[in-house]
Amino acid sequence: MRFIFDAHLDLSWNALAFDRDQLMPIADLRDQEEHRPGKSRSRNTVSLHEMRQANIGICLATVLARSRTPFKPTEEPLRTDIDYANQTCAYAIARGQLAYYEALHQQGHMQQLRDKAAIKQLANQWLNNADEHTPIGYILSMEGADPIISPDYVQHWWDLGLRTVCLAHYGPSAYAMGTGGDGPLKPIAGPLLSEFDRLGMILDLVHTADTALAQAMDLFGGPVFVSHGNCRKLVPGDRQISDEQIKLIAQRGGVIGTVLDAWMLTPDWTKGQTTNENTTMVDVANHIDHVCQLTGSTDHAAIGSDLDGGFGTEQSPYDMNSVSDLHKVESILSDRGYLDDAINAIMHGNWLRFFGNALP
Repeated sequence: MRFIFDAHLDLSWNALAFDRDQLMPIADLRDQEEHRPGKSRSRNTVSLHEMRQANIGICLATVLARSRTPFKPTEEPLRTDIDYANQTCAYAIARGQLAYYEALHQQGHMQQLRDKAAIKQLANQWLNNADEHTPIGYILSMEGADPIISPDYVQHWWDLGLRTVCLAHYGPSAYAMGTGGDGPLKPIAGPLLSEFDRLGMILDLVHTADTALAQAMDLFGGPVFVSHGNCRKLVPGDRQISDEQIKLIAQRGGVIGTVLDAWMLTPDWTKGQTTNENTTMVDVANHIDHVCQLTGSTDHAAIGSDLDGGFGTEQSPYDMNSVSDLHKVESILSDRGYLDDAINAIMHGNWLRFFGNALP
C-alpha cells in the first residue's frame, strides 16, 4: 500500500467541535454519532486509526478559528463552530486546538514536524519500516490568519511550531478577502507577509480572493502552495484555482492539493439539494490530471483531501467510504498511463519535495 501525504485535515477542529475521539475506528465513531443531530453526523471519514490503516503517515493538520468583528448582514452567516467575537478569542480557540495535537504528541500518536530533517526522518520510516508505534507526522497549518492577532504574533506562533498559513477563509478576514468575494489585501497584510518572509513561514494561497492572491504573490518572496484547491476550469467558482494561478504557483515551485469535497469536484452543485451519486473518484483524478496537463509535469499535483472539513460521506465522492479510499486514485491514474514514479509523486513525493525545500 502506497504511503500518502495529505495536505489538509482538520483533525483537532473535528475532535473538539464534533466531540470525536480521533483514536477510534471510523465504524465506532459512526455508531457513537448515530443519533446525534447535525450535518455529517455518523458520516465521518477520518480518524488517526483510519489514517494508520491507510498508510497516511504525514499530513498538514490545521487550527481554524475566525474573527467576525464587525459583522455585516451581507456576509456569510455566523457559524458557532468556528466564528468568535474578535481575534483574541480566535487566538485562544486556536491555541486550544493546538493543545489537542500536543497531547497526542505526548502520547506518541502524532509528531509535530518543524523542519526538513524531521520530515525526512519520519517519511523514511513510513516509506520503509513503519509499524503500529510509528507516529503520524503533522505540519501545523493555520486556515485563515485571524488567530495571528497582529504581525508581532507571527514569531510567537512560529515558536509554537506553526509553519503554513493562509490569509483568509470565507468572507473578509483580518488580513484579506477570502472565498465568496473579491477584494485586496488589507494594509496590515504587508507587515504580516514581511514577518512570514523573515521567519520562513510558508504561504498557503487557498481561500484567498483573486485580487488579494495576486497582491500576496507580488509581496511575498517565500514558498507558496495551495493545500486544498481544485481546478476552476473544471468547476467554475472563486473557491477554485484558475489556470493562470496554477501556472504561476507551479513556476514558483508550488504544489496544488486536490480536494474531495463533492461540490468542488463536479459543476452545477447546489448545496443542500444536489446529491453525490454522479461524483466519483474519477472526478478527483480529473482535477489531478488537469494540473499535470496544464503544467506539463506531474511535479505540482497532490492530495489535500479536506475530508471531514464540515462534511462527510454525503458530500464526498459516491464511491468513497473513508479516507482509506484515497488509494482508488492510484489505479485510475495508472489506467490513464501514469507510471508508478508519477503516482508516487502525486500521492506523497511532491509534498515531501516541497516541504523538504521550504521548511527550515
